[in-house]
Amino acid sequence: MSLLSIGSYAKDAERVKAFLDPFMRRVESMPPGTCPIAVQQSLLQTCAAQTCGKCTPCREGIPKILADFEAVLSFQASEDTLRDIRKRAQLLCDTADCAIGYHAGELVLQGLDTFKGEFESHVERGMCADETEQTVPCVTLCPAHVNVPAYIALAQEGDCAGAIKMIRKDNPFPTACALVCEHPCEERCRRTLVDAPLNIRGIKKYAVDTIAADQVPVPERAESTGKRIAVIGGGPSGMTCAYFSALMGHDATVFEGRKQLGGMMRYGIPAYRFPRERLDEDIRAILSVGGIEVKMEHIIDDAEMKRIADEYDAVYVAVGAQGGKSLKIDGVDLPGVMSAVELLEKAGDGEVPDFTGKNVVVIGGGNVAMDCARTSVRAGANEVVVAYRRRLEDMTALEEEVHAALAEGVEMVVLQAPVRIEPNEEGSVGALICQPQRIGAVKGGRPAPVAANKPEVSIDADIVLIAIGQDIKSAPFEEFGMKAERTRFVADDYLRADGFDNVFVGGDCQWGPKTVIMAIAAGKTAARNIDEYLGFSHELDCGAEVPPARPNDRTAYGRVAVPERPIQRRRHDFGHVELPMTKEEAVQECGRCLRCDVFGIGALTGRGLEQW
Repeated sequence: MSLLSIGSYAKDAERVKAFLDPFMRRVESMPPGTCPIAVQQSLLQTCAAQTCGKCTPCREGIPKILADFEAVLSFQASEDTLRDIRKRAQLLCDTADCAIGYHAGELVLQGLDTFKGEFESHVERGMCADETEQTVPCVTLCPAHVNVPAYIALAQEGDCAGAIKMIRKDNPFPTACALVCEHPCEERCRRTLVDAPLNIRGIKKYAVDTIAADQVPVPERAESTGKRIAVIGGGPSGMTCAYFSALMGHDATVFEGRKQLGGMMRYGIPAYRFPRERLDEDIRAILSVGGIEVKMEHIIDDAEMKRIADEYDAVYVAVGAQGGKSLKIDGVDLPGVMSAVELLEKAGDGEVPDFTGKNVVVIGGGNVAMDCARTSVRAGANEVVVAYRRRLEDMTALEEEVHAALAEGVEMVVLQAPVRIEPNEEGSVGALICQPQRIGAVKGGRPAPVAANKPEVSIDADIVLIAIGQDIKSAPFEEFGMKAERTRFVADDYLRADGFDNVFVGGDCQWGPKTVIMAIAAGKTAARNIDEYLGFSHELDCGAEVPPARPNDRTAYGRVAVPERPIQRRRHDFGHVELPMTKEEAVQECGRCLRCDVFGIGALTGRGLEQW
């Protein structure tokens, strides 16, 4: 009998794990615009490397499917080839002995359906689909297509004013996005191949912390066109449209229903995340362009909307999603129950409720739920509980927001579906009753909860905050004649409202509640399209130039994090949680940028930069 070292398999496993780490990094940094069929082929090749070859479907099927993929990628396939791929993948899925085989078949079948247009283009046109082209990842994945490498390079050179000007070329809210953006630009950062994605939001924050946005002059306004544009809503989308329209020489009038500008940035994001004075810096800079008139506390009904549409050359409706959704359960009308929007709106006007000594339960698992929970902590609540019907890892809130809430003492009670709200002896909120859940099959990308065979759970509550989503208040605009589906306005690809020539619509009220940067992107697009509609094609100069690229520093570094105030101090006030980066931290983080706009694909096409 041969001897066997007890550590041999463990050592082999460690070597394989170390070898696979770069492979995982490459997957994480897959560039936007990569041919999805080539990606599928590489995944199938990985499956082939994993199979033991025992069963015929794996041993024979995978190589034959790979041969068909090679024909598709070399533009030598036909419709019969695609049918052959589907037939073999289905056979592999149905008859393979283990997960390695049948999962490979599932991947192929899913790809055939998901990327149907790409497969057809390879077969019928002999070329990749039109949108298949590698671009600069951070620029492409930023909804507003801000020239990220340029402003990082300017910050690295110490020109923070220039960095702000470069950001403003596409986004007039540099401070807002420095503090609250969900930074999709970091998702495919190629620096991941070396160490970790750049802290792009942190670099932007360094720029606006070094010099306030309203201290950096905006570009000079173009010659007046004599055209008048009405903007309905003073949130990020509406103000962005007004900013770019004014720069182009049009006169913009903003109609805002509330007391102050900012929309959900002011009335939906707590001050500890986004101090109101910092928001005002961006707004003052926008208004400094000139040519923007603001009418506050101006309520729009169908008659007023008709007057505006007749009087102005173009109208942009950007009213956001500012109504809170409710639950269809008993007890939602009890005193002590309020929507998340109601709480955050009061806080936005400086009217923070006093929850001293009260038990607060927040229903929901998104960023708004975390904002409500952390606001309740600062409002003096005795105990704050978040009740969520899924698992903690299924929450839609940003991971850092969940961790921050936990650190500040919020309790997460997961797999609990609200059933009813029971009153106390005085007739106000007494407890939230939940039905325990168990996790089930994956639906829509997340495991779906199903009722567990367990007794109901009672959570003591004096206040219940419902944070399960936001609604669009569309009624006045529908009465005016605008079409809506599920209260979301219908518009074409160019944001023109269905049935109108001069009315445009965008942001949360068109596609549902999203993010600040997506609302800004819609406002930028609307301004460009309105300019074209009015017969112009203005080009704007941001007033800053892109610095020459330094040689890449390929040394692996740790990602610099934005520092925060100590938890035991910040949880008692609404002061800004985050602290500034030091100059040394910012310069090091900027130096990690690989300047994809200059090296690689950026040097060949400039895609992701000049086209925007």
